[in-house]
Amino acid sequence: MSASAAVPTHAHAPAVTAAELLDFALRTAADPAVIDSLPLDPAGRTWIRLDGPAGSEAWVIGWPPGTGTGWHDHAASRGAFATARGRLTENSLAARIPSEGWRSLEVAPGVDRSRSLGPGSGRAFGEHHVHEVLNASPDEPAISVHAYYPPLPLIRRYSRTGSVLTLEHIERPEDWQ
Repeated sequence: MSASAAVPTHAHAPAVTAAELLDFALRTAADPAVIDSLPLDPAGRTWIRLDGPAGSEAWVIGWPPGTGTGWHDHAASRGAFATARGRLTENSLAARIPSEGWRSLEVAPGVDRSRSLGPGSGRAFGEHHVHEVLNASPDEPAISVHAYYPPLPLIRRYSRTGSVLTLEHIERPEDWQ
């Protein structure tokens, strides 16, 4: 096998930009037929998988009140998400962290960011973006559309205590599909 044959096929495909993923997420979030197809569960998050643009993967996710993702990243995938219904909060770090070789890191002052995303608003992000997404509402569900390219190879999950971020475990696609 030659070295070029070992490269994943998406490495030679035209890259989908974070802006293109955001455009897809916003258009899909505005499509009532897609959003209405998601079964909501008041006890836990629900999701359906979609095909995104140019081989990307996408998800429609339902968020019961008070639910969230916890701190995580999407490894080498860039991504975007858009709120279709309700309001989501994204807490993120405005600093790139190393993708390997650490177990705990202290987050420097001033790198925490928070944004609120209501219906029709969205957010794009690059590789190794560390964030958490929450539906902080005590009584209203939320629905959002997420897209990633390349398709998610893994998700790293973190705990956070004060300024310390600790890698807890790594999920692979078979854990969520």
